[in-house]
Amino acid sequence: MHIVIAGNIGSGKTTLTNLLARHYGWIPKFEAVDHNPYLDDYYKDIPRWSFALEVYFLKQRFRDLLDIARSEQTVIQDRSIFEGVYVFAANNHAMGTLDDRDFECYMQLFESMMAVVRVPDLMIYLRASIPHLVQNIQHRGRDYEQQMQLDYLKNLNMLYEDFIYHQYKGKVLTVNVDEIDFLNRKADFARIVERIDANLFGLFPET
Repeated sequence: MHIVIAGNIGSGKTTLTNLLARHYGWIPKFEAVDHNPYLDDYYKDIPRWSFALEVYFLKQRFRDLLDIARSEQTVIQDRSIFEGVYVFAANNHAMGTLDDRDFECYMQLFESMMAVVRVPDLMIYLRASIPHLVQNIQHRGRDYEQQMQLDYLKNLNMLYEDFIYHQYKGKVLTVNVDEIDFLNRKADFARIVERIDANLFGLFPET
């Protein structure tokens, strides 16, 4: 099986991926840490290098999908190719840093890739408010995230909502994370596990 944890920056994807991998004995899959050869150029001239950067990420995520498809074990993935396309690349397009011609070419490439892979068995969407995301981002203290603009997070949140509820065709389990703490409260984590069991194995009724 292939399980995906989806959600905005600071929603808790990596934490939940690790917790569920340990609980179920699943194989965690994180984005490749290979250096993106376009990243330095991108930050120097974003409109010039957006297309190359997004195509590179798309290639890496497609390779991950092929690896997962070949695996005989259940894999739980932190962020998917779908978010890269419908949220992050779409945001670049909306901001005007990826022009219409390049975005159309990018989407055609993505659609061709989708002809040879299938959607995950379950996508777990961590739905979070902007204050919750900001609190988590500040708490983990990554220098490159501290200057992130609120409007950027808001735009990503709107794109996530549109992606999950209007564009994605696979099975989704939404977890509202504002009022729970699945890392420190066992009951909160147990409730998520029950809902996953219900969706994947039909062991408990979904409520």
